[in-house]
Amino acid sequence: MLKLKDIFPLYSYKKDFYSPDRNVFCRFELTNGKITYSVYKNQTEIIAKSKLGLTICGEPTFPKRPKIVRVREKQHRETIEMPWGEDQFIDNNYSEAVIFIAEDSSQERMITIRFRVFDNGVAFRYEVPPQPSYRQISIKEESTEFNVSPDADVWSIPSYQPDRYEYNYEKHRVRDLVKSAHTPLTIKISDSSYVSIHEAALYDYGAMNLKLNTRHILSSDITPLSDQTIAHVLLPFETPWRLIMLADSAIGLTTNRIMYALNDPPKGDFSWVKTIKFIGIWWAMYVGEWTWAQGEKHGATTEHAKEYIDAAVRLSISGLLIEGWNDGWEGDWLENGATTNFLRPAPDFDLEKVANYAKKHHIEIIGHHETVGFVDNYEKQLESAYEYYVKNGIRYIKTGYAGSMMKTHGHEEFHHSQFGVKHYQKTVELAAKKHICLDIHEPIKGTGIERTWPNLLSREGARGQEYEGGAILPSHACHLPYTRLLAGGMDYTSGILDLQNHRKRINTTLARQLAYFVTIYSGMQMAADRPFIYEERFRDEFKFIRNVPVDFAKTIPLAGEIGEYYVVARKDRHSFNWYIGGVTNENARDINISLGFLDDKRYRAEFYMDAPDAHYQNNPFAIQKFQKIIVKDQVIKAHMGPGGGFAIRLVNISAK
Repeated sequence: MLKLKDIFPLYSYKKDFYSPDRNVFCRFELTNGKITYSVYKNQTEIIAKSKLGLTICGEPTFPKRPKIVRVREKQHRETIEMPWGEDQFIDNNYSEAVIFIAEDSSQERMITIRFRVFDNGVAFRYEVPPQPSYRQISIKEESTEFNVSPDADVWSIPSYQPDRYEYNYEKHRVRDLVKSAHTPLTIKISDSSYVSIHEAALYDYGAMNLKLNTRHILSSDITPLSDQTIAHVLLPFETPWRLIMLADSAIGLTTNRIMYALNDPPKGDFSWVKTIKFIGIWWAMYVGEWTWAQGEKHGATTEHAKEYIDAAVRLSISGLLIEGWNDGWEGDWLENGATTNFLRPAPDFDLEKVANYAKKHHIEIIGHHETVGFVDNYEKQLESAYEYYVKNGIRYIKTGYAGSMMKTHGHEEFHHSQFGVKHYQKTVELAAKKHICLDIHEPIKGTGIERTWPNLLSREGARGQEYEGGAILPSHACHLPYTRLLAGGMDYTSGILDLQNHRKRINTTLARQLAYFVTIYSGMQMAADRPFIYEERFRDEFKFIRNVPVDFAKTIPLAGEIGEYYVVARKDRHSFNWYIGGVTNENARDINISLGFLDDKRYRAEFYMDAPDAHYQNNPFAIQKFQKIIVKDQVIKAHMGPGGGFAIRLVNISAK
């Protein structure tokens, strides 16, 4: 009988590892001392032969002269229940192959590569055990390739820029990618094959970007530290998962949840975490009514806060964000981060009084910490600042890192370096201990850690509506579902209905602003306009904003193309009601929506839809509002004007 010890080690090896439905497979090869992988879907090559490897500082590429000493395979099948989000249940079904590799050299270095093959994607990571001669390493480079067709279309934003992820997506051919690009990086291989390359479970490593290497193949470009290494780690160590999401269509990518499945279950009891919808002392500053800084027009005063709390009660909104409440906003606030005090309110703001008033009226306060990237100053105050909020009953915080770099102890680091990643994680874990939920602006990109740390309810990480007024066009929100939103929810600051304010012109129609509450998910969802706009001018439209949930049971994408349009249906997690939203770019569209996803109940459909003559530039307020009774399998029609959209609430009216 042949035994394993008679088979291994292997100096040449080739094997295909299949997904549970056998439509996807990953081919691993060791040939002539080179380790490669490739990915196929429906027998079509998606990722051609691509190299794998790491380089440790002061040493050759790892592994050198490799031999396979063991291969272990298993099947896994489970259903994950998410505590909140776009889908309550996520399938976590995959075939796993763990390949143990050693070097045929005097160093005898070892590495493991773990593959998971899903029905809609492939993931792998490097695992470095303790080595014979050392227990910690500095990683110089990761040589992971993603060999896609150079003629494929790709939608990207550039890495290493002053505004981090806050750029407009541009379409190129892969061969024409000049700059390193952030992930998720979405690629159209053919009319029936789409790929998005990303990562999952990013904790103690630089974020992965992608660029063309000297062989003109897409390759990992890990955000470096200031010493030009990409990570200093103790062994054993695991890199983040390298994730290749697959779909037959662009819209099919939008419900790929592998990223969450690759993360661990929650670290403890998070039953206290609650999603929230809130208004804020925020947009009034953008339109020049108030200021963040102290003075005659200061927004975050005790008086204004109490007025907003009263408005939240009238609007039946659960929370209030208060920005500009603390010391540090005077003068050039972007340069004040070294001395910002997160425990000292402005003289005209009594935090204790405001917190007590909010508690009396059952309104949650969302606190605000703008660090401007001065991480050393923030970390010195971090625990005390959290405790200050906890003492005053504040359980939600919006944090900000608006500087172009993170500043710490006399030097600068990229937000997306190992240093930045570890800082963000420190805030999340400490917040969890204090039972605080976070909404992080200027964040590290989402990699699914919300499954493990559900108190991280939202991030920014792309251009939001603060860029309205000319810096974003209607196509931007039609790119996001296929790109940025593949990395999780986003605080887009939706619901700005004062569209033609001369200080901040909004390039959308009225109906489109309602649609954002469906098309752009966030666990902390902001109704961003001033309360009087909702109460005095758009009471009917605000009913939709108030009613749409922040927590869904199921998401069903209905139609769309990247940069063109996006239509999606979501079911409320706590009722039989459904919500449908759609947005288009600068072109008008008429959409036929099949309601086959509904159950056998009768629904009252409440429509908020662009009027036939609606246009984001010259007629943004033109809206159709009507109701009709519908049932399963009907087809309804929706119109979207240029820069427009629609929102529909489907209320179950069948007898219980």
